[in-house]
Formats: sequence, C-alpha cells, structure tokens
Amino acid sequence: MTLRPSSVSELSSLITESASQHRALRLIAHGTWLDDGAPVEAKAELLHLDAFGGIIEYEPGDLTITVGAATTVAELDATTAAHNQWCPLGPWGRDAGSVGATIATATGGPYSHALGYPRDLVLGLECADGTGKVLRPGGKVVKNVAGFDLVRLMTGAWGSLGAITRVSLRLRARPAVDETWFVPADAPRATDVQLALRRGATPPIACEVTEGGVLVRLAGNAGYVAAARSAVQTHGVTHPRDGAAWAALRAAPRPRAPRRGLSAEVRALNESVRRAFDPAGILNPGIMG
Repeated sequence: MTLRPSSVSELSSLITESASQHRALRLIAHGTWLDDGAPVEAKAELLHLDAFGGIIEYEPGDLTITVGAATTVAELDATTAAHNQWCPLGPWGRDAGSVGATIATATGGPYSHALGYPRDLVLGLECADGTGKVLRPGGKVVKNVAGFDLVRLMTGAWGSLGAITRVSLRLRARPAVDETWFVPADAPRATDVQLALRRGATPPIACEVTEGGVLVRLAGNAGYVAAARSAVQTHGVTHPRDGAAWAALRAAPRPRAPRRGLSAEVRALNESVRRAFDPAGILNPGIMG
C-alpha cells in the first residue's frame, strides 16, 4: 500500500489511524537520507511526503521564506537567488535533497561554522506528531519567537517526533564580493591553516580541508574580502577556484563518524520526549532507540 497524503489534514488522519493500529511509518520525501543515521525498523511502511513541496510564502523585504518540507535545496537556492538573497543551509549532500530532511536531520554544511546551523536558521515549522496532532511552533519573521524551543526540538529529531510539512527560514543578502581560493597544504598543515583562518580577524564564510589543501570561501564587501584575501595569502601560494567547487565538495561522500553510545540518563530523556509526541512509537521507529 502506498501512503502518500496530499494535505496536512490527510496526513494527520493517516498518522492517527496508524497510531491506533500500532503501524510503524518510515518518513520519506526524496529518499536522500534513507541510508543515513540509525536504521529504521524494517517493518515500517513508507510514508511519502513529496506532496508537501513548493514555495509557500516569500517576503524578500523581510529576508524570510516559507517552503514546503519537500522543496529541494536547489529550488530554495534558485528562488532566493532571483532576489539576490540566499539561505546558507548548504547541507552536506546533494541539492536534490529536501529542506525538510535537512532540518529533520539537522545537517550542517561548510557554511554552518560561520553563518549558523539549521537550528539557527529555522524560524518556525509545521508538523504532525505521532498522535496526528498538527503543531505550528515558531513563526515566519525573526521577531516571532513563540514556541522556539519546540522548533529546536524538531530540528534534529530525525522525524521521530513529527512529520515536518513546512519550514520558515531566515535568509541573507548575497554578498557584494564572493571569492573561492585553494591553499595547497599537506594533511597536518592543512588543519592548522583551517583553524588559523577561522580564528582570525577576517574569518571566511567557509573553510574546509580537502585533498591536497584547504578550500576557502571569502564573502562580504570589497574591503573585508581584500583583508580576508591577504590573510589567506599569508599561508602560502593561493589559487582561485570557481564557486561551483562548493557544490562538488558537499556532494562528495564523507566519512561517517562512529555512533556514540548514549548514557542511561540520555536514553531515558529520549524515551520521555518520544512518549510525549509519539506514544505509540510509530514514527521512524529505531531512530531514537
């Protein structure tokens, strides 16, 4: 059976029915995260959320945008670029992945160190929890902080507390000057260069160790970028790179960090939170185990 709700009310009813039958559900939009994180129980049926896509509301003057959770990162970037703006989510992975998956997994990227992680960029969201109740914590503008803690709770819960259907995000104006440089360096020295640039007086918006050196992105007004470029050049010969190098870097396979064991206290807290939002344990079972 294909579970593909086309509205929030239909999603709510489907989850309510599944909870009453203790039928496990595996949330999926475009499937880019199915093999990441903790494994979801094999018995779970796929609950497709791809109907919840598209731009819902965009206020360039407020530097905010609300999108359906299934909207791709590529669509978000293209829409905001038309107004000389961007959302610096830039998650590790392909731009065909959804905004909802990025928020649900709290996946950062090369810009997160300087411009904020997903939980810093989300203003509000809409989701249906494990009982079918529709929640709308947060807001659509920066000054609205109602329910902010609940927004952060859903960010990084891997869909185990609720199925996200829409997200409101803060945006930035695109910088006047935007340059990418490569600093050749061997592995030990590359890490030292990265730390020095990040801790310097003119830090880059992205600075990542790659094969053979360090990839650096400088952005801002002309004076700032000139000073930042001089700081980069103190670490040796630099080579200009096309900005497309960042998309390629993000899409490249990355080594997985080993999963750390959770303390008894953290496991108990996870279980308590899970029971509050999904008492039947039907949403992505296994993630918070």
